[in-house]
Amino acid sequence: MPLDTKTTDQKILRFQVAGLNCAGCVGRSERAMAGVKGVETAAVNLATGQATVHYSAPATPPEIHQATADAGYPAQTETIMLDVQGATCATCVGRIETALNGVDGVSESAMNLANGRATVTVFTGVADRADLVRAVEGAGYSVDQASASGDAPNPVDRHAADAARLRLSLIIAGLLTLPVFVAEMGGHFFPAIHHYIAQTIGLQTSHILQFILTSIVLAGPGRVFFAKGIPALIRRGPDMNSLVALGSFAAWGYSTVTTFAPGVLPEGSQNVYFESAAMIVTLILLGRYLEARAKGRTGDAIRGLLSLTPDDAWVERDGKVIEIPVDQVREGDTLHLKPGARLAVDGVVLSGQSYVDESMITGEPIPVDKTTGAAVVGGTINGTGALTYRATAVGRDTMLARIVTMVEEAQGAKLPIQGLVDKITAWFVPAVLGLSALTILGWLVFGPDPALSFALVAGVAVLIIACPCAMGLATPTSIMVGTGRAAELGVLFRRGDALQSLQNVGVVALDKTGTLTAGHPELTDIVMADGWDEAQVLPVLAAVENQSEHPIARAITTAATSRGMKLPKVEEFKSLTGNGVRAVVDGRAVLIGADRLMDAEGIALGDLAQAGAGLGKAGKTPLYAAIDGQVVCAIAVSDPIKPTTKAAIDALHAMGIKVAMLTGDNTATANAIAGQLGIDHVQAEVLPKGKAEAISALRVDGKGIAFVGDGINDAPALAGADVGLAVGTGTDIAIEAADVVLMSGDLRGVVNAFEISRRTMTNIRQNLFWAFGYNVVLIPVAMGALYPLFGVLLSPTLAAGAMAMSSVFVVMNALRLRFVKPVVEVNT
Repeated sequence: MPLDTKTTDQKILRFQVAGLNCAGCVGRSERAMAGVKGVETAAVNLATGQATVHYSAPATPPEIHQATADAGYPAQTETIMLDVQGATCATCVGRIETALNGVDGVSESAMNLANGRATVTVFTGVADRADLVRAVEGAGYSVDQASASGDAPNPVDRHAADAARLRLSLIIAGLLTLPVFVAEMGGHFFPAIHHYIAQTIGLQTSHILQFILTSIVLAGPGRVFFAKGIPALIRRGPDMNSLVALGSFAAWGYSTVTTFAPGVLPEGSQNVYFESAAMIVTLILLGRYLEARAKGRTGDAIRGLLSLTPDDAWVERDGKVIEIPVDQVREGDTLHLKPGARLAVDGVVLSGQSYVDESMITGEPIPVDKTTGAAVVGGTINGTGALTYRATAVGRDTMLARIVTMVEEAQGAKLPIQGLVDKITAWFVPAVLGLSALTILGWLVFGPDPALSFALVAGVAVLIIACPCAMGLATPTSIMVGTGRAAELGVLFRRGDALQSLQNVGVVALDKTGTLTAGHPELTDIVMADGWDEAQVLPVLAAVENQSEHPIARAITTAATSRGMKLPKVEEFKSLTGNGVRAVVDGRAVLIGADRLMDAEGIALGDLAQAGAGLGKAGKTPLYAAIDGQVVCAIAVSDPIKPTTKAAIDALHAMGIKVAMLTGDNTATANAIAGQLGIDHVQAEVLPKGKAEAISALRVDGKGIAFVGDGINDAPALAGADVGLAVGTGTDIAIEAADVVLMSGDLRGVVNAFEISRRTMTNIRQNLFWAFGYNVVLIPVAMGALYPLFGVLLSPTLAAGAMAMSSVFVVMNALRLRFVKPVVEVNT
């Protein structure tokens, strides 16, 4: 929570507020917070943006934050990422999140066990990175030095380093454990080994040698379990390391007593289990090594994206073209691009012509023609031509860097389905400790002789076989691989929880212009009223529309300029959002817009109404123009439907999803397009401000709504839908409001987003079923459930092997998502 201090029963809350522009904003924010029951005073400083609130019960900081946010002035937040070291299981995740959430100024935190990264949202100016690092270290974990200083280490490199370290520990442990295992267990398979040892060095000497080797294993490669597990146990927060430390130490300690003080133990129970202690450590190190290698592969998508940027670039400096490291390129630099080379940064072409392969960014394999003025993206591959371009975005501001950031943030998300796991893991390890103690007691009371030996074996097996690791990895590994694969298919999940939200979507609502259509309308027809001439009217209309950025306006302007018409001067231009435009040209009032605008202005359409209706039935967008209150013409603009739109809608129908179209076009035009595409529901003549309400009206049977759009006026609808999908070729405002970004303008990306969501959630459920089912089935077996029927008691060694492989299974299952195929290929 933000800074929260007490003065007797009163508390003081301080935080930064966004969106303050004037004294009126300050007043509204203060009134909103003062309206929360329990708030005594609320003051906002416009100069600093800081809110200071004095409050007492029943008011709470979340209620105060929500009150000012609802008034339109949310608390300022920022996201800090920390690479945490030492987290090995779901219990560790819960402990780290609890420590971070306890820091003043933390809004929320999510720890990802798969990549070891904690994503923390803090209130600006209240908590900083150093506060978070101290909290993590106070919980018994460490933070990567580069991460602690604010740099961004490569998680893939860290997994490789972990794997290398674990590999060395595993080799040492394996070499030391092998003779212990052969000496103790070899005799069970080959009695001659047991007789040979007894006749040569003797069993007591064998046990002493096993003691030495096992002690080295526990003190060397196995030290990590004790260094982390015992302090966690002392803090009353046991984790996976605690279970391994207790289990291996119990086996080693019992065996040590048997070796050096056998008289302390009851007759018949003087057995040694050095091989179990050593094998527990070795097999769990093996599991963690395989897990680290597999985790590294979950980051293949990030690795692939990072590798797209070249190391060097050719830049003009002091009149010369020199080669410099790409991180030294600055915005505004002029770069030279050779044929076949990768673009170093984003930019605008200054000269030259070439085809550029942008498939690694958009998923579209057809190279794009680039000439002077065209935008180019860093990481894409130049064709056979040479280009000179000016850098417009470098470093973390490039599209590639922003894509990597979006993917990483999505991978760090915590889905709602994870809530059940968090609740269970909070008590899982303490419950296992209790079951282990209960098992030992049960065998001592009811077990056959030697009861102590049976009790030790069963108790240790329970400690070792329990696996919170698999539960902790079940969700984040699938999210990492799924969102990574989605990025490769040109689908970016800005919010990771959209993966789950898409599963409840029953209707996909689509904006028409730029989403269903190409977004490049053309003027196809102009029907003049009696007494008016096209050559006289079109330049006037084009001059007015030239003041607008709307695609239809550009179509009208282009039609006039392409014919060489001179555009007159325009005055008093005004955009009538969702209806049309008005202006004054040469002293005459000009009005251009839909039929509803003409009706609102009291302008009769006459015979042009029938002409416009016919154009609408043909799937064209009819508009009307009036000069000085008299209708002068009907205009038809046609925006060609994207060739892939029909296939995408058919694929959505095959998934059981209904499709709706929201458009400002008149009903006839909208129905004509819907008929061509097989759209289920049409809402025509919808104003931009009405799209959000239109989306709410589409809700049926409790199913969610997804909205796909690309324009500035789509932002409210994107934010208001359960899942907003923005076409990446659209505006930055639309993209910022969306949950999912489709890098290409191809609607089949929507289908692929649903497929990735379905496959990822299925994968998560499989992992959770395995993680929970494994523990539910095997913990009773370790306790001795099979002994009364079959005389079988699970060995701690087998328990260690099963536990080690359970986590590997979860990660390997998640890796199958790397091979998800698109439902419909994009531009193949």
